[in-house]
Amino acid sequence: MPAELRPYQEEARQAIETEWASGRKKTLLVLPTGTGKTVVFSKVTEDMVRNGDRVLIMAHRGELLDQAADKLEKITGLTSAIEKADETCIGKWNRVTVGSVQSLQRPQRLEKFPGDYFSTIIVDEAHHCITDGYRRILDHFPDAKVLGVTATPDRGDQRRLGEVFDSLAYEYSIVQAIRQGYLCKIMAQTIPLQLDMTSLKTQAGDYTLGSIDTALDPYLEQIAAEMEKCCRDRKTVVFLPLIKTSQKFRDILNRHGFRAAEVNGTSEDREQILQDFENGKYNILCNSMLLTEGWDCPSVDCIVVLRPTKVRSLYCQMVGRGTRLSPGKENLLLLDFLWLSERHELCRPADIICKNKEVSEKMTSNLEAAGCPEDIEEAEKKASEDVLKDREEKLAAQLESMKKRKRSLVDPLQFEMSIQSEDLVNYEPTIGWQMAPASEKQLKALEKYGIFPDEIENAGKADLLLDRLAKRRLEGLSTPKQIRFLESRGFQHVGIWSFTSANNMIARISANSWRIPAGVIPAAYVPQEA
Repeated sequence: MPAELRPYQEEARQAIETEWASGRKKTLLVLPTGTGKTVVFSKVTEDMVRNGDRVLIMAHRGELLDQAADKLEKITGLTSAIEKADETCIGKWNRVTVGSVQSLQRPQRLEKFPGDYFSTIIVDEAHHCITDGYRRILDHFPDAKVLGVTATPDRGDQRRLGEVFDSLAYEYSIVQAIRQGYLCKIMAQTIPLQLDMTSLKTQAGDYTLGSIDTALDPYLEQIAAEMEKCCRDRKTVVFLPLIKTSQKFRDILNRHGFRAAEVNGTSEDREQILQDFENGKYNILCNSMLLTEGWDCPSVDCIVVLRPTKVRSLYCQMVGRGTRLSPGKENLLLLDFLWLSERHELCRPADIICKNKEVSEKMTSNLEAAGCPEDIEEAEKKASEDVLKDREEKLAAQLESMKKRKRSLVDPLQFEMSIQSEDLVNYEPTIGWQMAPASEKQLKALEKYGIFPDEIENAGKADLLLDRLAKRRLEGLSTPKQIRFLESRGFQHVGIWSFTSANNMIARISANSWRIPAGVIPAAYVPQEA
């Protein structure tokens, strides 16, 4: 029976196909773990097959390929050919192929395919696709429409996915999923156990597993004792750096009275252990990074990350093993330890939800001070309010200085603060074209609107500003030049006034020989909008 898409899944499906139709061939879909990204790309695949396309679904692990093929058939009825190891899709009648990146990237294999063989390519776990192997495959099919699907659109080595993708078609946040009841609430608790990680070595943008293992080992007994206090009655997954550490910690936990098991890539009885854990024989499952992708056990209600990382995508994958809904499950408890490092680069619970670095740092500080489980949504809201208050105080002097400049155009920051637009103030580019310098056409358009363009750092910010300015004009709100004039006279947040109210006040000032009319106190004045 065809799957009925949730509202956000249908929105995502339509947004992807709109991007392709408008000429943006390489687009990105961001959905949190547990919200059905495979369902979405299965329906997109079905649409493309009906359109006559031959579709390639790529992944970097065999389990992910098998899952994609199984779910595709269940949702759409479409069966898939295989392109990995000794199997090939060439000569098969299937319109869909699931392919291993490791196999496809080999030149001798890739050369067997004409450049137009696949019309649509879907990349599962797209945060991996910045690597040379993925790029080689995508370059071989230059005219194909490409969809990258990921839970986290960034990488630890700071090479952004914008190098590969032209646009972000749709993003559904973990906060939206929790609020709308599709994922469970996350409670984060910082454990007051300080783990010294200052000696860790790095490679390819993250900490090496060997150095983590050495640094973590002396703390395992203390961590087990802390877990006794916090998650004795919870179903817990623990992520550790190496197999030997995972096995050692399993034994320690069992000595502390837990029912702990351990799985790794070489475990012959892996499937049985996972089944026993799901059925309740064990209440803790230790693993050395095996379960970050492609494994689901919705009843997991506690995650312990003992594999410190600088890579947000990896951190979110670990936490995502516990965010699914399950009967009787009230929330997910995420235990966070005080990792001591030379630089504040380690991913913490705040990084799951915060897009702004200042807010993330403030939320981390607040969680450390709390000492008890905190709802991450409420914690992020509180941290945002704290940061906004601090920022407004710091910006006050800067804004006063801007208002006094002998300049007819408005500084972008003054405009953003005046219209109370947090998304403009905090904007950071994510896709390739957004990072490029603003175009001459954009800068001229901004100047025409009354914005001083020299401080616009990138095309993405310019595009967002122009879009906002156009909407404000249609809505009859105050213009940048009105904001500049009235705020230089001491009026506050003129950006939220209507065009008519701003125009009337300017007319009154003009008629009064360019002096403030009697009885008007600019700092306290609020227009009576019609």
